[in-house]
Amino acid sequence: MKKIDLTVSHKVDEAFEQLNTDEIRSKYTDKGTRYAFKVLKGEVTAGYMMKLAAFRHIRDLQRQGDDDFPFTYSMKKAEQILLFASMCPNVDTGEPTELMDWQEFILTQLIAWRNEDNGKRFSRAIVSVARGQGKTYLMAIVMSYSYFIESIGLENQDFLVSSINWKQTTKLFGYIKTMMKSLAHESVFKKIADESELAIQNDQIIMKKHNNVIRAISHESGQYDSYHFTTAIVDEIGEIKSRERISKIVSGQVKVKNRQFIQISTAYPDPSVPFHEDQKMIQQAMEQDYKRDADTYLGLIWSQDGLDETFQPETWMKSNPLLGLPSQRDNLLSGLTDKRDSDALSGTISDFQNKNLNMWLQESTNSFLKLADIEKSIVPSFDIDGRQVYMGFDYSMFSDNTAIGFVFPYEENGEHKWHVYQHSFIPWEKAGSIEAKEKQDGLDYRHLAELGYCTITSHPQGLINSDQVYQWMREFVEDHRLDVVFFGYDAWGATPAIKQLESNSSWPLLAVRQRTSELKDPTKFLQSSMVEGSLTRFDDKIMEKALINAQIVEDKIGIQVDKAKATLKIDVVDAIIDAMYQAMYHFESFSTVNDPNQQYERMTDEQKLEFLLNESGMI
Repeated sequence: MKKIDLTVSHKVDEAFEQLNTDEIRSKYTDKGTRYAFKVLKGEVTAGYMMKLAAFRHIRDLQRQGDDDFPFTYSMKKAEQILLFASMCPNVDTGEPTELMDWQEFILTQLIAWRNEDNGKRFSRAIVSVARGQGKTYLMAIVMSYSYFIESIGLENQDFLVSSINWKQTTKLFGYIKTMMKSLAHESVFKKIADESELAIQNDQIIMKKHNNVIRAISHESGQYDSYHFTTAIVDEIGEIKSRERISKIVSGQVKVKNRQFIQISTAYPDPSVPFHEDQKMIQQAMEQDYKRDADTYLGLIWSQDGLDETFQPETWMKSNPLLGLPSQRDNLLSGLTDKRDSDALSGTISDFQNKNLNMWLQESTNSFLKLADIEKSIVPSFDIDGRQVYMGFDYSMFSDNTAIGFVFPYEENGEHKWHVYQHSFIPWEKAGSIEAKEKQDGLDYRHLAELGYCTITSHPQGLINSDQVYQWMREFVEDHRLDVVFFGYDAWGATPAIKQLESNSSWPLLAVRQRTSELKDPTKFLQSSMVEGSLTRFDDKIMEKALINAQIVEDKIGIQVDKAKATLKIDVVDAIIDAMYQAMYHFESFSTVNDPNQQYERMTDEQKLEFLLNESGMI
């Protein structure tokens, strides 16, 4: 198949128009596939993420039978789940609700795609849509189908219903219980219920004869150990900040043949949570269609494409697909408009954007940067070898990390740009262990160390080892043949590492006082460079989290960055700002780097000798 990469262009519509889909269109006439075509043909209003999901579905239908694609789409399974859904009562009315096309797409994607063993292809799935769109009803259908139909002939099967706390867990579980009670009295399912001795209890639903159990367990309790869930549904997972307990669910499912873990949530104020990271991962996998990454991970995300759409109600169907239902449109649109206007007046418009438009952003109005600006700065590669570099150093106090910031000025198509890089040293003495430190900060430091973005301190008590920091800096600069034109550090951070650099290097060191008068210009420059797109970086989670955590503090003189609370890390931002103290002037005529005399002063004795011998023609 033709290689398609949408990571840069994002032009899903154009890529679809270039496909020959006549055979697929005539062969697959199920409602799920029809919705995918409607999205791609512009017949329904859909955002970028749903266009990607629809495009992925059509492309995967085309690649069935390929040696490297062991999945098939079963129209029979699609019909089965939709038939089942047509029998499931809405708990509010007691009668089945006629599903909309987008809801049918969710169900068919979850159930109709199968693997080689005829189990579900998508062992993990994200379903994200704005508040009040009926997610609970759909997930109750999925759980009821899995429990009533897919467990036939099986015993000792565990199923999970969970959310952030018990109150939220019982909301979804209560919906499922009510649906199950109603179904158990229907002639179609009464026989199954009677023969299996179905019992609906306070915190579980059990088929006593087969010991198949739906368990309601809150994430707060975290009691997922020893269970091997066939189907696990976790609601409001966007509020969960650590993967620790989630990993217990996933690891317990490894040997389950027909496993599926469904994560449902709207966006939340904190964009550094695992749920958002997984959304970004699945977006990239769908954009890089040819790579076949994440083939067993489904992403169905209804969201707006930009903050400018906050004041474009005609686009809100992207995140609120219920607006496509004529009987609800006027009432829902009126409610959304009222919510937007009241939030705008009270200065809490971010709440509307988060929950009602399903957009990730920082909640605080004094955030240093917007999430969109942080994410757009990522580049896949940048060669740092042999370049001039500005360095910044932020030494840790107490539980903070020690951060080294690097700024590499460069030109691209005649434009002045700056690439930023960082390396952090991670202490764990205050946390008690590196495992506890990872949980506290919400970062997998050991994995990030493997990627080269940090070093776990070698100190036996978990403190920062100054000798280790010094040695790493010297080796990094030498290994990459860097020309250090400036090294800025916190005036209070005159550590042994700084003393060693003063004695053993020719790097131009400068203590940068951490006060507004000194920091306002590099702080503003870093901010504006990120917004304007003249700053690039790698997909480094340590740097990303620091940029997200940083907030603006303003006084009569100017601005500085700070953090909302002690456990939030912004050490990397502080280090980069120290480096930017001089890096922002790199391309100016008055920059020290453009002064020949300053160039000589940065040379080591060996470099000066080599320069003199070269000039005299002796070598």
